[in-house]
Amino acid sequence: MLEASTLTGARVLAGEGGLDRVVQRLNVMEVPDILPWVKPHELLLTTGYPLQHSTIALLDLVRELDERGLAALAVKLHRYLDELPAEVLAEADRRNFPIIEVAESVGFDDILNEVLSALLHRQASVLARSDEVHRALVSVVLEGGGLDDLAAELTRILGGPVIVTTPDGRVNARAGDVEDLQKTGCFDPTGRFRVDDEPTGVRPHDGGFHTTVPIVAGRIDHGRIVAFSDTPLDAADVYSLERAATVAALAVTKQLAIDAVEGKYRADFLRDLLTGRVEDVPAAVAHARTLGWDVERPLVAVVAELDPVTTPVGAAPELRPVQERFATAWQSVVRWRDPRAPVVNFNQEVVVLLGLPSGGGGADAVERAVGELVRQVVGDGGGGRRSFSLGISRPASAPHELPRAYEQARKAVRIGRRLHGDGARASFDRLGVHRLLSLIPDTSELRGFVEEVLGELAADTPENADLRRTLAVLLETNCTVAEAARRLHFHYNTLRYRITKLEKLVGPFTDDAALRLDLALALRVLEIRGL
Repeated sequence: MLEASTLTGARVLAGEGGLDRVVQRLNVMEVPDILPWVKPHELLLTTGYPLQHSTIALLDLVRELDERGLAALAVKLHRYLDELPAEVLAEADRRNFPIIEVAESVGFDDILNEVLSALLHRQASVLARSDEVHRALVSVVLEGGGLDDLAAELTRILGGPVIVTTPDGRVNARAGDVEDLQKTGCFDPTGRFRVDDEPTGVRPHDGGFHTTVPIVAGRIDHGRIVAFSDTPLDAADVYSLERAATVAALAVTKQLAIDAVEGKYRADFLRDLLTGRVEDVPAAVAHARTLGWDVERPLVAVVAELDPVTTPVGAAPELRPVQERFATAWQSVVRWRDPRAPVVNFNQEVVVLLGLPSGGGGADAVERAVGELVRQVVGDGGGGRRSFSLGISRPASAPHELPRAYEQARKAVRIGRRLHGDGARASFDRLGVHRLLSLIPDTSELRGFVEEVLGELAADTPENADLRRTLAVLLETNCTVAEAARRLHFHYNTLRYRITKLEKLVGPFTDDAALRLDLALALRVLEIRGL
């Protein structure tokens, strides 16, 4: 603004550190109580007439103008004020609030006319560029392009890397030099953008800046567009990015509609295969191949179910149905590890048929591979992500074994929840006797068995819990006192004393194999939640 011809000869009296403040409007002060009418980013022009009799009022005015976000104060001296008090200039310097002396010969109307014309010209340029950007982006979508093409066009326009994320931060599309983005601190260790920690707008990060805008359509939150740059994006670029978010919402909703139709078709086909309703298995295998799935290799079935919660409804944009987002998260994560693995949404559960890890390793290798997928789906817990329970089947070596594997995984989820509550991770191979116990629907019968076998030891007290732990270790070591003492970190004589105490409570289990079996079973029953 100071480069305008009408301000030739203007002097910065104080607050030089604030010359980077943005001017968006102008105002003239001709009354003492101007504060109710000022606005942020405003240049306030005054002759000083309302303030000529009060230094204190001028000092207070500078404080109030700075706190209200004004750009600067321009004063015409030598008419009503010969100079500004030193304490006023010192306060402006302290706040980096520019105070500018305007030449006495220049009229305020000339300043208003020239600066407002420049502002309007800049706004018109912003609108013209934004309209050009909007047309370019809409053309990308209308020509069949997706989010990757949209991100590439934004990178061309803005000159820096661009990513498009889901509401919980998973990166759906990227363009530009994205190799070093992980070093910015904007992503969690699993590669998700930290949406919870990154509000919309321009934010600094280590080595540059990033600008985030939401993708919202019909009050549904579809994610974020994030543009990275070496310097903060200006208002024109931010406005262009907001227009791009509207176009991205169009691309996302179009893709969601396509995915919904394809997803239902895929889910219906896989449900028939997993429930044994397919008569011609070789034909089904061939059809799966046309869908990009390989079900002829050894597979394990993984079933993931969201844990029930009550989600409050707020004024913020709503998320897509949580089950859809959950299924999309699994599809995105599994695609990177095993692109030939089927991942479908069965209304209340997500089913994955995962290829066995190369190199063998048995159940442990499978659990590690699934654990890594879970870690990526969960991320750092941000973005409104819900807890879920998960079950893993035994390996199915041929397609006709898939229905059995699917049922094993579902059973593992159900039993895992009974044992560990929400967020359980259970493998069918490790369920042991709990598989049989889960078949007993009458929990009162199970509780009665526990009380009959354990007696007073069944009571829920810290002392009893400690004694039950001792009993469990003794049973695991086949009542080998030395080994049990080593595991429990007890002295040998201390453990002998505890055995005597336990036998008074539950009977002579060290000599009675049948009693030991009952006790081991009762302790397993106690692990079931809700008894």
